[in-house]
Amino acid sequence: MPQSQSLPHLWLISDARNDSVLETALMRLPRGSGFVYRHYHLPPHERIARWWTLRDLCLARGHLLVLSDSALTAREWGAAGTYGAPLALYPQRKGLVQIATAHSLREIAQANRKRADAVMLSPAFATRSHPGAPHLGPVRWRLLAAHAQMPVIALGGMTALTARQLGAQRWAAIDGLSAL
Repeated sequence: MPQSQSLPHLWLISDARNDSVLETALMRLPRGSGFVYRHYHLPPHERIARWWTLRDLCLARGHLLVLSDSALTAREWGAAGTYGAPLALYPQRKGLVQIATAHSLREIAQANRKRADAVMLSPAFATRSHPGAPHLGPVRWRLLAAHAQMPVIALGGMTALTARQLGAQRWAAIDGLSAL
């Protein structure tokens, strides 16, 4: 389990819409950034094949690889950790980073109880992932983040500028880090 200061400050999240530029985006990230591999859009055999390609690139760049899947699959695939809803986190995760997703105070409390290593709080701002959906905004985001007992990673409409607006030390993006 990592110390909070060892968690990356910048995270790229995979998605169907940034798949074609992931290699370039991963190369442009500062060494030691984080990468959350989701790729829910691919059938299982294509998902694992894409993982191995991106995994090798991430390892060469010193990026922390986190898989949106079970702890068992994360270990089998050689991921450094898991990403998902707080209730899906496992207390027996020896050596795996666990990042919980949260959209509410209830989910932050669940992440606290599960002793997640970090919580990804979203959506901070309007996002293309969920067009027209409500977002937290800076004030609500900071109020919710204050309840987390672990590092908070901002997600949703994030860029370097919106991270500064939030005062977020750690942030993640799909589009905000994938644009060429």
